[in-house]
Amino acid sequence: MGYDIDRFVGYVNEGLLCSICRDVLEDPLQAPCEHAFCTTCIHGWLVHHSNCPEDRQVIDVSLLRPLYRYMKNDLNRLQLHCRNREHGCEMVCSLESIDRHERECEYSQIPCSNAGCTVQIERRNLDCHLAVCEYRSRECPNGCGYTILSTEDTQHNCVAELRTELELLRSETICKVEEAKHEMESRLDSQRRHMVQKESILQNEIEELKSQISRLMSDVRSLMAVERQHRQELEQAELEKREL
Repeated sequence: MGYDIDRFVGYVNEGLLCSICRDVLEDPLQAPCEHAFCTTCIHGWLVHHSNCPEDRQVIDVSLLRPLYRYMKNDLNRLQLHCRNREHGCEMVCSLESIDRHERECEYSQIPCSNAGCTVQIERRNLDCHLAVCEYRSRECPNGCGYTILSTEDTQHNCVAELRTELELLRSETICKVEEAKHEMESRLDSQRRHMVQKESILQNEIEELKSQISRLMSDVRSLMAVERQHRQELEQAELEKREL
């Protein structure tokens, strides 16, 4: 849907009206036949039709294009009243800037920011409403540190609240201690398994070293036996030499 034509000041060119809703174009698109429509209007039309609502020429969503620049400029220069006019806003501004104004307009109806409150209030009156809203929150005047709603004032008991908080803290502490305990036990088990694996590896390495030492000792004994044999052969050769 477009902008209500009754909001505009002065004459509005026929070419700037939506061919479907007959209001001033909002977020406009243009067909190849140069008829212009609000985006929402033409998309809704093409769900059930495949032609232009003005001249019945065949059109498709893919053929729609943005409005010509000169027409867009003419559209943006139109002057209109704020939609909150009936609430007291007297602002008249260009179509190009109306959205920005209405987002910040003091006469806009906005929801109360307090959780649980369903009141819609003018932006300019929001602070006054918040000061008396039954859903407003404040810190306990007795100094317990709790934030309470005005509707809970008669039910608030500092001692009971603090006792409940203490129980919650105690439960959380117990849970955290248990979690830390389980984590430490898990780490110890992991380290224990790692140490057992290391011990097994070291034991295997020791056995391998013992085996190597044993082979070396055997080789040494063999070499010593060969040396004795060579010495005996040399002594025998020396005796034979002397006899000769």
